[in-house]
Amino acid sequence: MSRTAVKRALISVYDKSNVVELARALSAEGVELVSTGSTAKLIEEAGVPVTPVESVTGFPECLNGRVKTLHPRIHAGILADRTKPEHVAELAELGVEAFDLVVVNLYPFAQTIASGATFEEAIEQIDIGGPTMVRASAKNHASVAIVIDPARYDEVVEAVKAGGFTGEQRRRLAAEAFAHTATYDAAVSTWFAQQVDGEDGAEAPLPGFVAGTWKRLDSLRYGENPHQRGAVYVNAGAGFGGREETGGLARAVQLHGKAMSYNNFTDADAALRAAYDHEEPCVAIIKHANPCGIAVADNVAEAHRKAHACDPVSAFGGVIAVNRPVSVEMAEQVAPIFTEVVVAPAFEEGALEVLSRKKNIRLLTVEPPSRGAIEFKQITGGLVAQDRDDVDAKGDDPANWQLVSGEAADEATLADLKFAWSTVRAVRSNAILLVKDGASVGVGMGQVNRVDSCALAVERANTLGGRETGDAAVDAGVGGASNADLRVNEPPRRSEGAVAASDAFFPFADGLQILIDAGVKAVVQPGGSIRDEEVIEAAKAAGITMYFTGNRHFSH
Repeated sequence: MSRTAVKRALISVYDKSNVVELARALSAEGVELVSTGSTAKLIEEAGVPVTPVESVTGFPECLNGRVKTLHPRIHAGILADRTKPEHVAELAELGVEAFDLVVVNLYPFAQTIASGATFEEAIEQIDIGGPTMVRASAKNHASVAIVIDPARYDEVVEAVKAGGFTGEQRRRLAAEAFAHTATYDAAVSTWFAQQVDGEDGAEAPLPGFVAGTWKRLDSLRYGENPHQRGAVYVNAGAGFGGREETGGLARAVQLHGKAMSYNNFTDADAALRAAYDHEEPCVAIIKHANPCGIAVADNVAEAHRKAHACDPVSAFGGVIAVNRPVSVEMAEQVAPIFTEVVVAPAFEEGALEVLSRKKNIRLLTVEPPSRGAIEFKQITGGLVAQDRDDVDAKGDDPANWQLVSGEAADEATLADLKFAWSTVRAVRSNAILLVKDGASVGVGMGQVNRVDSCALAVERANTLGGRETGDAAVDAGVGGASNADLRVNEPPRRSEGAVAASDAFFPFADGLQILIDAGVKAVVQPGGSIRDEEVIEAAKAAGITMYFTGNRHFSH
């Protein structure tokens, strides 16, 4: 497309990174510069010719800088569509010169509220003139190029030297500009709604208005199924209420393997959350959003052995997340097993080489996911929102549990109960988790009644341990790892002597009785059923320990 030469530019930036270099390069190409306040002063001090904006408007900056560019001589110069002869004639009649380039970035509103600033401080960081110039320039992209990102400055200089921006370049810059102001307005409007409706928290409602913007990071081959489109997005600005969501799977760095799929992302996110629910070295193996195994240990290799032993059949084609760097020993264990994704904060020297011998395995490094966030789920016609179920509620501390049956658990049993309760959040409801020695040994997930979940957890505990399938049955894999290394010596009935966690109360004693008959020695559950006494009596009759937590961990 034809280029429009840049003869006159307006520069008004809060972030002054490289702005002097930009001004010097533009001036060298004969571009007339108009600038505001401290930006103009910085350019002038660098010895670059610049016209202060008040010289154009004939009106001084006022109200502590609230009014600088809000003037017809500025905005007529930005908004005049020079493809229309009447606009060009009107500019001449008014004695207004047009701008070909506008360089603007905005006050740091999101960073201000994230820093804990006062209401008054936040108000002063709501930019008015900046977004107005950005939107005006983007609207009139047929005549004006708008640049909001200092990372674009090299492109600006190249375009000016080439005779100006093409129409396609201006259109792309305008799209970027509108996304920028939308993100800015989303942060302001959501924060302001919180001030009106009260800060979000246990005692206050969520705000009456929520806005957010997302930027496509990548297109995916397809969604859950080949006939569905798919893409992955990252939050384009501050998260809910101005809290920036750092870390997390969307910002992971892929080091090796095939491109991630939609299902890879959802499973890896479930695994990541599960692994980071624990302070000890933890490995979570997820398949179709449910755990095949989760374990903690003194090191990640041992944690992986224990997690894999829970359900080696389902671990085939699973996703692994680790809350510590992957060691060479763990990598050698994982290598013989068909695994879709491994997510970790890092890979120790040599571990990446071991796993990279498998061409397709996806290896990602990721920062820990944010805590304390609000999560949304789309429903037809709208969204539902809630506080993320981080495992740090009052009921997650055993010191706050109520012993309702049996003897108080000894130290080792209590540790397993705590692990089970912190882990059951990762299991889809109705959820029953059997645990032994810091590792899941049986998982009952996604059933429509708790009795079936109990039966499934017991069945899986007593039938799946130690079995292998597919290329996981290779006896001597990469680095000499063998399946024998991956098996934990378990009794025929792994449910015997295990502890159990239930994500919600037992509505009747029948589900608990299945666990009792399977040899479970201790149970942790929320309590709160109208038949709690019936359930407690069943536990007492069996002589097992049972605790009530007072809160639940549904995950639908």
